[in-house]
Amino acid sequence: MKTSILWINSRSVVIERIKAGKYKTKNKYQIYLNGAFLNESDKVVQSINQLTPNTFYSLEIKDGEKNEKIDFQTKQEYVTLDITEFGAKGDGIHDDTLCIQTAINCCPKNSRVYIPKGIYKITTLFLKSDLQIELEKDAILLADSDQSKYPILPGTIESYDEREDYNLGSWEGNPLPAYASIITGVNVSNVVISGEGTLDGGASFDNWWSYKREKGMPFRPRMLFLNHCNQIVVQGLTIKNSPSWTLHPYFSNDLKFIDLKIENPDHSPNTDGLDPESCKNVDIIGVYFSVGDDCIAVKSGKIYMGSKFKIPCENITIRNCYMEKGHGAVTIGSEMAGGVKNLLVKDCLFYDTDRGLRIKTRRGRGKDAILDQIIFEDIDMEEVKTPFVINSFYFCDPDGHTEYVRTKEVLPVDERTPVIKFLAFRNIKAYHCHFAALFLYGLPEKKIEKVELSNIEVTYAKHAQAGYPAMMEELNPVSKMGLYANNIKELILKDVVITGALQEPLQIINVDTYKKE
Repeated sequence: MKTSILWINSRSVVIERIKAGKYKTKNKYQIYLNGAFLNESDKVVQSINQLTPNTFYSLEIKDGEKNEKIDFQTKQEYVTLDITEFGAKGDGIHDDTLCIQTAINCCPKNSRVYIPKGIYKITTLFLKSDLQIELEKDAILLADSDQSKYPILPGTIESYDEREDYNLGSWEGNPLPAYASIITGVNVSNVVISGEGTLDGGASFDNWWSYKREKGMPFRPRMLFLNHCNQIVVQGLTIKNSPSWTLHPYFSNDLKFIDLKIENPDHSPNTDGLDPESCKNVDIIGVYFSVGDDCIAVKSGKIYMGSKFKIPCENITIRNCYMEKGHGAVTIGSEMAGGVKNLLVKDCLFYDTDRGLRIKTRRGRGKDAILDQIIFEDIDMEEVKTPFVINSFYFCDPDGHTEYVRTKEVLPVDERTPVIKFLAFRNIKAYHCHFAALFLYGLPEKKIEKVELSNIEVTYAKHAQAGYPAMMEELNPVSKMGLYANNIKELILKDVVITGALQEPLQIINVDTYKKE
């Protein structure tokens, strides 16, 4: 076992205990800082906060088996701007938006905007480049529920020469007007939002979750929206009660989401945890999710955005995360017309989600909607209704129930046809499942190229529920279904054990090459 420094800045350091467990360590360990006991933890990814800038520290980890010592130095910091010195009240009553925004605007490089203990009522805060914001423990940024106070981000603004357009607002893969999010970044870089405090979107069924959007009105805000941003770190915070998607990086690169807690009620609508869309180099490490929709949903736009920009989501690492209550633990799509490639999910726990892996695509997403190098390794699931779903007939949106999308007949391959290349699932245990173990359904005219399943163990709940393994037409509810595989070029099974299926555990249909070891 080895402990490494995952991330460091002027006030915090994050450690990761390598091969110590999945999200939680097998045994608790003690943390000593400069010889003094700091705390005890059972998290694989652990933040250490309230440090002093430009200071040498000696960190010691004791777990009863082996002691480790790590020396490090925090980064420099020029000044700290305390928002209370800019007039912020922190009483949960006054609107502190302008005071905090003033501190942000005045913050020089290599400096910090500091938010001390208190409840700060806000609407939208806009980020700028070269900024660090820290929320102290028991500091809460509480979003106002009055929709009339929020600015609007237009979907597209036509350029003066009418050759291009400028995209600001977004909703579910299309450039559409939306309320500015609680924290909004547009074309900014080198930003850190960290600390032990809380971002509370203030959403409920009394406001945003029952919002009835009429034609021409903007869509709901996110908790954090990053539009064309680079080098962003979000670390340590609790983020809850988002009006819609919680964290939405959009056409952004080099992002880190570390040691966060994301909580939305399990019945709240569209409250995905984290939705990287057409982003590159994204690390999601040590994050706890409990949400009302997908925990993580990897996207790259609907057909307009995907075909116009052709920017996939790529180089995504999800590690040592805990996901529960969501529709899918890790979902790809359905808005992924630009494709998704090089996605690694490793050392994670999934509990009581509807699905573990959930791929949602369909005809019409386009030839650039290419999925490739999707890897899941070393994952434990429990009470997941269907652990693995690849659905090439996803039926949501107005065109989802058309004959073109729903038919299982072979259609011509053209510019509207999506592609699924290589997927691998290794060293995965899924206990107390309900609907089906694996449901893999490719297009008949463009089969999934290769699926590799290695060292997979699935069991079912004693009183398993019945339900639909995928959102597609012409399915009947199932319970304790085994592996269903249809329209795959090459399927490799090695040490796949499904215990307790009510029918034939392996249903292999229209598979060109099938290897079972």
